[in-house]
Amino acid sequence: MAIIDPATGRALPDSDSAFQRVLFVSNDVHVYGIPPITSTKGFSAGSWTSPTQPTAQQIFTARLRVIETTVDAKVKVDIVLEDSSTGDLFAAAPYTSEAIVQQANDSSRFFAVRVQGEGGMKATLGIGFEDRSPAFDFSIGLGEARKVLGVDQAAVGQHGRGAQANSMIEEESKTDFSLKKGEQIHIQVGQKGRRAASPNTAAKPDDGAALFSIAPPPPAGKAQAVPSPVAPPPAADKKSAQDFGFDDGEFGEFQ
Repeated sequence: MAIIDPATGRALPDSDSAFQRVLFVSNDVHVYGIPPITSTKGFSAGSWTSPTQPTAQQIFTARLRVIETTVDAKVKVDIVLEDSSTGDLFAAAPYTSEAIVQQANDSSRFFAVRVQGEGGMKATLGIGFEDRSPAFDFSIGLGEARKVLGVDQAAVGQHGRGAQANSMIEEESKTDFSLKKGEQIHIQVGQKGRRAASPNTAAKPDDGAALFSIAPPPPAGKAQAVPSPVAPPPAADKKSAQDFGFDDGEFGEFQ
């Protein structure tokens, strides 16, 4: 028996590896033609079904199915809206990302679904479940579809990297950085390459110190005694040359 493509209603090529699986099905799903979204907060279903001024028009009541199709190891998932009586296809939404289906911001029973027709034309339809139970099962079916398609792999990878980072931080917090007995820390302060002065090295004056120094005055009460001036020796009696036997004549004795 040929397998029907849910998105087109046509038979798929025969393949021994082709099979389908229904992830969710529900009858009596209300379908609405909703206006374009006008707020960053998302879709508001309250305006669709307002008793006085509804902004959406209910088209009909359909059967909704979420179908997984595998052909030659290629997997795809489609959300299809069908006639409950005849099974004829009304609209289909290839589920390629989580943004294809958006839950209303004011109700857990209403969703906005982006359907796609032949030729790539797209439109957004509103769907509503009569009870919360099938709406919850619909969300579960979409979660299963994301697992099959690997849509959640990016989020899982980010979560894994975050867990790994947290583990590394935790390991570092457990590391003991305290000094053990006998260990020392050497810290170099000042300009790069400057060596610390050894204890035996005379300290150099600071840049603001004088180029010369004056010895400080002696402490009070210990002033050194100033030596008294020494009197010159008394002058010797002056003697003449004759007293020493020299001739003080005009030419001397050697003439």
